[in-house]
Amino acid sequence: MGWTIALTIVATIVAAALAMNFSTPEKKIERKVEHRHGVCDPQFRREMSVLLGPGILHGNRVEPLHNGDEIFPAMLEAIRAARQNITMETYIYWSGDIGRKLADALCERARAGVRVHLVVDWAGSLKMDDELLETMQDGGVRVERYRPLRWYNISRLNNRTHRKLLVVDGRIGFTGGVGIADQWTGHAQDPEHWRETHFRVEGPVVAQMQAAFNDNWIKTTGELLNGEDYFPALEPAGDMDAHLFIASPAGGSESMHLMYLTAIAAACTSIDLCAAYFVPDPLIAQALLAARKRGVRVRVLLPGEHIDSETVRHASKASWGELLAGGVEIHEYRPTMIHVKLLVVDGELVSVGSTNFDIRSYRLNDEASLNVYDRDFAARMTGAFERDLEQARQYDLDTWKRRPLRQKIAEKLVRPLRSQV
Repeated sequence: MGWTIALTIVATIVAAALAMNFSTPEKKIERKVEHRHGVCDPQFRREMSVLLGPGILHGNRVEPLHNGDEIFPAMLEAIRAARQNITMETYIYWSGDIGRKLADALCERARAGVRVHLVVDWAGSLKMDDELLETMQDGGVRVERYRPLRWYNISRLNNRTHRKLLVVDGRIGFTGGVGIADQWTGHAQDPEHWRETHFRVEGPVVAQMQAAFNDNWIKTTGELLNGEDYFPALEPAGDMDAHLFIASPAGGSESMHLMYLTAIAAACTSIDLCAAYFVPDPLIAQALLAARKRGVRVRVLLPGEHIDSETVRHASKASWGELLAGGVEIHEYRPTMIHVKLLVVDGELVSVGSTNFDIRSYRLNDEASLNVYDRDFAARMTGAFERDLEQARQYDLDTWKRRPLRQKIAEKLVRPLRSQV
């Protein structure tokens, strides 16, 4: 009898811990965000700055870097030029050629007296060899794993950091979708090398990127990184207006979800969305369909056959019927996995970063997205979107209706897991 009671208690504790991992923030939007003004209206910027996120800052320069051949050399150049400190946070850091090159560069700077801080997600870095981790630690890099598997972390095990941030000397920042693994190298030349876009940032908004890194450094170590070396006075570096959104379930907020809903609701003419993982919740789907009813052209670019998660594919495709019937254009990228995360609204707002269009990103992950308000930059990113669109195939409603029975069954089976994929 005693063993039965003990096992019951243990099972109850495990079940309670698992249930906590599936919980979402108390603060969540449940009703449609109405269209009250356009993206170009000053009211939109006021609300994005005050109601939803940090203030929009002027004087920034944001440069897109396409694919590993542009992304990694730019990151390595900035790291090798560091004089004071390097702060970096990433979800995926695996062993491989690029993982080794980055580790060597970080160690070299640490040995030169630069303070190097690296946060890697515990789950996202499971494919990192212990030897590589030890090399960085022995080289003077302060490496912290975010929410490792520990008894005291069990209730938060499902809350991962998905942010991709690199800040050098508090002056140069990088963010976007890239992970530190060999499939991100190259130039998307084959299915083994992914299509990606990352961004190099200068100007006052870099301080918000540094603050975003501090958010999880404090959670992980209890230590605040501050002072002039980490937060120097930043002069204008360009003419772009920008701010960085962060989201975390630990903050009890789903600000990223609200930001996307607000941006879509403000669209007047066009929405171009590229999403590596697209599993829209009912509010996002409703917002896209409402935009179509206002006459907004909505183009969505998604991975095709080359996707790293069949579960995501099935969960995503189950929601396409209503969107296609409502006039949303859906295109499947054919050459390789497309991991780009990009939203362009009305040729005015560009949102980039780590956030996917799925419930996990809105409510379970720590995310960071950079919003840029600049028509020239929006035109450049629309051009990049349309070049990718040329290598995609449009998916129509008739094709969706004729999809195989086994696919429909798979969609129903994964439906209960939509919030986790």
